[in-house]
Parts: sequence; structure tokens; C-alpha cells
Amino acid sequence: MAISDIPEYAHLTESDVAALGAELDAIRADIEADRGERDARYLRNTIRFQRGLEVTGRALLFGSTRRSAWWAGACALGVAKIVENMELGHNVMHGQWDWMNDPEVHSTTWEWDNTDPSAHWKHTHNYIHHKYTNVLGMDDDVGYGLLRVTRDQRWRPFNYGNLVYNTILALAFQYGVAVQHLELGKKRKTPEAQEEFRRNRNDVLSKIGKQVAKDYLAYPALVSAATGHKVGYGRAYAKAATATALGNVIRNVWSNAVIFCGHFPDGAEKFTKQDIDNETQAEWYLRQMLGSANFDAGFPLAFMSGNLSYQIEHHIFPDLPSNRYAEIAVRVRALCDKYDLPYTSGPFPVQYAKAWRTIAKLSLPDKYLSATADDAPETASERRFKEGLPEGVRLQATIDEETGARRGLRSAIASLRSRRSRTVPRPLRARRTRAVTGTSDLRSDERAA
Repeated sequence: MAISDIPEYAHLTESDVAALGAELDAIRADIEADRGERDARYLRNTIRFQRGLEVTGRALLFGSTRRSAWWAGACALGVAKIVENMELGHNVMHGQWDWMNDPEVHSTTWEWDNTDPSAHWKHTHNYIHHKYTNVLGMDDDVGYGLLRVTRDQRWRPFNYGNLVYNTILALAFQYGVAVQHLELGKKRKTPEAQEEFRRNRNDVLSKIGKQVAKDYLAYPALVSAATGHKVGYGRAYAKAATATALGNVIRNVWSNAVIFCGHFPDGAEKFTKQDIDNETQAEWYLRQMLGSANFDAGFPLAFMSGNLSYQIEHHIFPDLPSNRYAEIAVRVRALCDKYDLPYTSGPFPVQYAKAWRTIAKLSLPDKYLSATADDAPETASERRFKEGLPEGVRLQATIDEETGARRGLRSAIASLRSRRSRTVPRPLRARRTRAVTGTSDLRSDERAA
């Protein structure tokens, strides 16, 4: 089952969690105090780059009857849409640039180049997803109501199609996001609820209509009117429309990949409702750190992902400027080292492959799966560490008296992996440790804690 006691899973005491929260609050305060012209310049340069690339892409489509221009225009348009959605739309609507007091880049006024109305997205993403990240039954992004991504979700024959569903979702991701707020499977029994659904549905249909009219009617018609006398009006129209469609698919697939890398590879944990009833800010920070995953990236890849290569930092500080996540990551990594917490990251192809592996594996009934629901790569809980421990003993970090190193969650996970990889049992090396908050005569190797 998913984690039900987050501090215990993390091998942290209440005072540890509070101290971690205070250190993260200090990082926030430092970045907020340092925001200024270099951040505003980064945003303005990003906007100029995106708009210039979009103009270039659309201009190339006037020659889209030539194969080279068709491909160049489609790719340029796809990249422009990625930048607009990921580094601009997503981050602006998180309020990352509200401190500038510029109405053009304010979270209350931005409407992005996407079929999902910004008001809907800010509710499903900014509020629901970021407040209840990876909490089963509360965060709809855990599988998007379509995919089985954890063993806590009961298997149904429908799940055999996991791979097919995710392929379709990736290709048409903007439409999947657009209908998420509608909660199509939800029953609405009251007139008020039904009326709210109709309003939301009409908002989505209106936004979809505007996007379709712009991308597949108005602009291809303009290309056809300008160049159709040379190559045929129908052919010019079709080439411009199909190139635009490819640009949208490029954006959709990339957005899907980036988001899945941040939430579904190994190490991005899931949680139960019971542990968030009276959650403090520090406990919320800890849940974001355990429930998110990064992928390794230099500046180009980070920029193209909207800096969501730093998904951990984004989930801790969703409203701080994205261009600061790289420097924030250095300090977050240091805190993970200090508290012996895992910092989940890896190469982009590896993280994405792990997400697809989980989706493929969980398309099958549990009887065909080898690991337990408490100790699988995609699902873990504090119970994975409790085998052989007396009833009621809480997991906590220890200090190795020989080295002075803290042994917490990261060490516990490494210990489990080490024991399972051994082909020949070896005697455990005795090492007496003392607990961070007191003394203990349990050996850390024996406790895996």
C-alpha cells in the first residue's frame, strides 16, 4: 500500500521534519529577496525567443508544399508551442512572475496556446495536484483516471489497455488535460452540480473551438490564399494544416514525457489520505520531496522542459521563478544529504522508460507481479522496512558511532537493495548505533533503518 506515515517512512522525527521545513523556508526567503532584473530579463528574452520562433514556423508553412519547408515549419512551430506551454504558460500561471506586477505575465491574465482553459488548469493543477500531490483518491494526476500506475489502484480488465491509453494520451495530451477538470465519470445528482458541469463543458468546447479555428482553419486558409494559385488551393491548405497538426503532436508528446518523468518513475512515492489531515507546511515540503522525481539536464533540456527537469524543486517552490531552480537544486540536494533522504533523478530516457515500464507492468493483474504492494519500484510504504522489527517500533534515523554519518531513509533503501542483490548470505557486520533522538541497541544493518 502507499505510504500512510510519511515522517516514519522518511526515518525522521517530528523535530527533524520541522528543522527540514525551516531550512526550506530559508531557501524560499533568500530567493524571494534576490528576485530582480536578471529574472525579468530572462522572462522577456524567453517571450521574444518564443514569439520569434512561432513567427518563423508559421512563415515557413507558406512554403509547406516543399517537404523541407513542411518539416522545418512543423518542427519550429512544435518547439514554439513547447516553450509557450512549458516555460511560459505553466510557470506564469503558477504565479512565478506575479511579483513583477506586469499584467502581460500575471497569473490572473495569461491564457495559453492550449485547449485547456487557464482557469480550469489553475484549479486542477495549481490547487488539486500541487496541494494533494500523489495522494490517492485526491490527486487526479495519479493515472489521470485512465492509467493504473500504482498497485493501490485495483486492477480491472480495462487496465490491459494501459499502453494503448497512454499512447493516445501522449499524442492528444492537450485534449486529455482539457477534459480533466470536467471529471467526466463523476455523477452529478443536484441541479447546481449539473449546471456547473454544463458551464465548464461549454468553456472547454469554446476553448477547443478557438484553438481549432486558429490552427486548422484560419491559418491554413491564409496560406492557401497566398500560395494556392501556384500549387493548388486544396494542396496548400492541407499541407499547412497537417504541418500544424504535427507541431501540436510534438508539443503534446513532449509535455506528456516531461510530466511523466516527474511523477511516475521509480522513487516518486504515493500517499494515503490519512497522513495529510493535519499536515504542516514542513510535512507538505517532505511529501513533495518524496513524491516527485527529476531528470538530469543541462540548460537546453531544462529550458525545453520549462525547468521541470527540477520537478522536486518545482513542487517545493511552485511559485518561485523557474530560472532559479538550478541553484535551488544545489541547496535541496545538500539537505537530502544532511537528512539522508533520497534525491530521485536520472537521465531523461531512463526516467521516461521507467514510467512506461510501470504502465506496462501494471496493465497486468497482481498475481503476475513479483514484488509486494509495500515494496515495488513504483509503490512503497514504511512497511517495507519493518520486517523483523518488534510491534510498535517506529523507524528513525541513526548515527553511526564509527563514522558519525546519519543513516536514514536513503541508507535504509540501499541496505534493502544490497541484501537482495547478494547471491550468498553473509554474516551481518555488527555495528552499534545510537538514535538521533536517544539511544538504541538495535543494529542499523539489522533494522535496515
